[in-house]
Amino acid sequence: MRILLIEDDEKLGGQVAEQLKSSGYSVEWMQRGDVALEADPAHYALIVLDLMLPGAFGLDILKEYRRRSDTPIMVLSAKQDATTKVRALELGADDYVTKPFWPEELDARITARIRRPVLQRGETIDLGRLTLGLETRVVEVDHSSIELTRVEFDLLANLARRAGAVVSRDDLAVSVLDPDKEGTGRTLDVHVSRLRKKLGPCSSQLRTIWGVGYRLDTGS
Repeated sequence: MRILLIEDDEKLGGQVAEQLKSSGYSVEWMQRGDVALEADPAHYALIVLDLMLPGAFGLDILKEYRRRSDTPIMVLSAKQDATTKVRALELGADDYVTKPFWPEELDARITARIRRPVLQRGETIDLGRLTLGLETRVVEVDHSSIELTRVEFDLLANLARRAGAVVSRDDLAVSVLDPDKEGTGRTLDVHVSRLRKKLGPCSSQLRTIWGVGYRLDTGS
């Protein structure tokens, strides 16, 4: 599997690249943000992205990559403030790792994230007792279909595509709500509440991450 590493620090980048190579990954290492913007994120199984880069800011790269691909993105940063972390998650980061860290820890996080499937249109998403057909728009709980509204299905599908990762409220609102008809904010919370009720025994998989957004667990 190919991993794109975007990190300008020679020592850290070298350590991470060697650790990942020793685990069997093929690593492409870029050290400039402007060069990274030219890469196609869809060509990689996962992207490791530093925020402070020459040539382009990491959050801008994250935003552009997420617009073009669903490839998992793991952010590296020395910034430990909640504002930066939340912003990265809002823009579509799947994980946020603060420096300093052990390369072995990053390796373990990457392996765990890659094990989760990146789901494309037309596929069936299997999350334990919960199953979604992205093209058929059929949702089943314990092999029995449940009726969802258009917004409820789109909400569930957005979370399922990033199962196990936190998706911000703003990201969900932009993706599933019509601002001219439904607005955002509290309206999204109402839809989440109704969706939880319809999920029945799977409702506990839909978790609220206070101050950030929601996460759909993979189930068992």
